[in-house]
Amino acid sequence: MKTVRGIVVTGAVAAVVACGVAVSLATAGDDGAPKRSAGGLPAPGVMAHPDQSPPRERIAAGRVALSAYFTARSVQRPQGDGAVAYEWSLLNTTTGRYRKTDWAWLDVAPGMKTAAVLERDLPVDRIGLLNLATDKVERWIKVDRGVGGVRFSPDGKRLVATAYGRDPDGLFKDASYRLNGKKVPGPKPSRTGFYVVDVASGRADFTERPPRKDDRGSLSRGGRQDFLWSRDSTLLWEPWANKTGKVFYDVAGKEVPVPEREAKLGSPGALLSPDKKLVTGKFAGDDGQIVSEVLNASNGKRVALVPGQQMLAWADDDSLIAWRCDPLRCDPGKGEFRNQLVLVSLDGKSVTPLSGFRKADLHYSGRWTPIFSRR
Repeated sequence: MKTVRGIVVTGAVAAVVACGVAVSLATAGDDGAPKRSAGGLPAPGVMAHPDQSPPRERIAAGRVALSAYFTARSVQRPQGDGAVAYEWSLLNTTTGRYRKTDWAWLDVAPGMKTAAVLERDLPVDRIGLLNLATDKVERWIKVDRGVGGVRFSPDGKRLVATAYGRDPDGLFKDASYRLNGKKVPGPKPSRTGFYVVDVASGRADFTERPPRKDDRGSLSRGGRQDFLWSRDSTLLWEPWANKTGKVFYDVAGKEVPVPEREAKLGSPGALLSPDKKLVTGKFAGDDGQIVSEVLNASNGKRVALVPGQQMLAWADDDSLIAWRCDPLRCDPGKGEFRNQLVLVSLDGKSVTPLSGFRKADLHYSGRWTPIFSRR
């Protein structure tokens, strides 16, 4: 599977949170819950740099790697407007090092050979296909309507490129709202639709899909409203305030019922194992514990508690990559944002640091967010 990203707004800065890749898992036990192999050994192919935050050298475990990361900061524009500016660092697969880029937006394909990239001053009229081994754009795909976001399908064969009438990360004076007693510029919805792009041929088919209205006929205030792919690469979806947290469409833009399996998974960012037996749940820490749950995907019953605040990716059958704060300094309001990437086993016995700690400040402009991809 591919990365799934949700939108989180912190003050005036919208930060996209990478939620992860999934790989495979186990057999059913007597109670219907998957059995785990003993030992909790780390995933193979671990590349860890616990002294680096943000990372400079490749981080990986099992079948996934940190393919990119970004920071987001608020910038001012003329006439009282502003924007959320993203700075992306991308893995060069030849050197094994992360390099800062000037791309406005990007996504990495499964297999980590190619990234889809968009130039600055969104929306733009072309999509670049970048070779991760050479850092060179090998091909440009032209589009008639400006696009501001791109996502590879989990099978890597198609892209969905979301089209906008204005910068989806723009903040505008005439859409201002009050934040902490201060008037600040806000986002404007301007989505016009999406392109489904065949990566091999470059064919791009456009479908109109303006911002969705709620039951009262009101538009969402969000500026960036990208479409994402379903886990089987057949449908598109966008976050929505309903029971499943998602609304699904076919590739022609027609709204379709929520697939039965998706309806069972709970939160939109839940990570499903490829054998479809396990799914990540919510943070479940009590009495100072720093643990999150893993559920049986068929019945929603808890089958494991694993160390970490947020599960990001399945590394292999028995290991997950997570954010985890230092248990000795994880005080609410102080240390919970000082966290690092860790590789954790499902039995909770193995915790391997993969990166250094992020600064303990949620609003820090240098706070980096990882993107994981299947290698």
